[in-house]
Amino acid sequence: MLVVMKAQATPEEIQAVCEHIEQLGFRPHPLPGAQRTAIGITGNQGEVDRGNLEALPGVAEVIRVSKAYKLASRDVKEEDTIIRFTGSDAAIGGRELAVVAGPCSIESREQAFAIAEQVAAAGAQFFRGGAFKPRTSPYAFQGLGLDALKIMSEIREKFGLRIITEALDTESLEAVAEWADVIQIGARNMQNFSLLKKAGRLRKPVLVKRGLSATLEEFLMAAEYVMSEGNYEVILCERGVRTFADHTRNTLDLSIIPAVKRVSHLPILVDPSHGTGRRDSVLPMARAAVAAGADGVMVEVHNHPEVALSDGPQSIYPNQFSEMMGEIEHIAPVVLRRLPRGIRVDVAAG
Repeated sequence: MLVVMKAQATPEEIQAVCEHIEQLGFRPHPLPGAQRTAIGITGNQGEVDRGNLEALPGVAEVIRVSKAYKLASRDVKEEDTIIRFTGSDAAIGGRELAVVAGPCSIESREQAFAIAEQVAAAGAQFFRGGAFKPRTSPYAFQGLGLDALKIMSEIREKFGLRIITEALDTESLEAVAEWADVIQIGARNMQNFSLLKKAGRLRKPVLVKRGLSATLEEFLMAAEYVMSEGNYEVILCERGVRTFADHTRNTLDLSIIPAVKRVSHLPILVDPSHGTGRRDSVLPMARAAVAAGADGVMVEVHNHPEVALSDGPQSIYPNQFSEMMGEIEHIAPVVLRRLPRGIRVDVAAG
């Protein structure tokens, strides 16, 4: 169910409706919009008595939400969600494109700082780097853990880049929430419901990557798990799905972008690095993602990918990243978007 408040409804009226919903034994989710506030209701197994709700001051109407992903649906919030970051001009969603760049894994302070300096100079607003790495082999490099988080915190301080990194489990989740700006839930954990719910209880933006064979509804239901706990700052990320194709590591499904935009208000990024697994495919698919309407791209960049401890073959060189930025900057206006390269820091000045 969804309670739509009148445009002139006061904060006190909105609070009174939320308290009434709680008294009914349900959970209210107030979602402010440009023209109105909508209050989603979860926890109900059937119809909620509309009459009592509609009689409350400030209520315009009560409508039924048929989709399973209630809070992620445009039925609840018509306007696109824009996630902003305190003390920074960086944002995800809206007219400006978000660009996330960095190595698959933080291997050392020197490596991470060298890459951060180059991607910041090219105009990235976000830095990605693995601190805790889920690897197919138990013998492969698993990440530097807390040391990597501390290195990325220094990068934020020096270059002004917001930090996105993955939490593997409930133990690493607390550390990631403390040090990073965005908690990433990886593809393998997209349906780790206990992890999603715990991330939802933290007041930190959460990026949910699409599972290896997830449908659109399953993808949005993963976001719903986070939102159901009261955290409405969720970012989706398409990173390729498993198919019969063997010319790429995964099949990057760009058709998910307009599908998400049609039914959900959440922003969606595209990761062409994991989506293809091939360095020579990253730039073409980044261009295609922007043209298809993505809210931004997430790419892996390494200054020496030939000796990278993880995902070297899909990591682009810094000069390729600069080339990509120039290309998507030209494409952005065609789809009424803008690449905010003016956020760049003067790395030479320190």
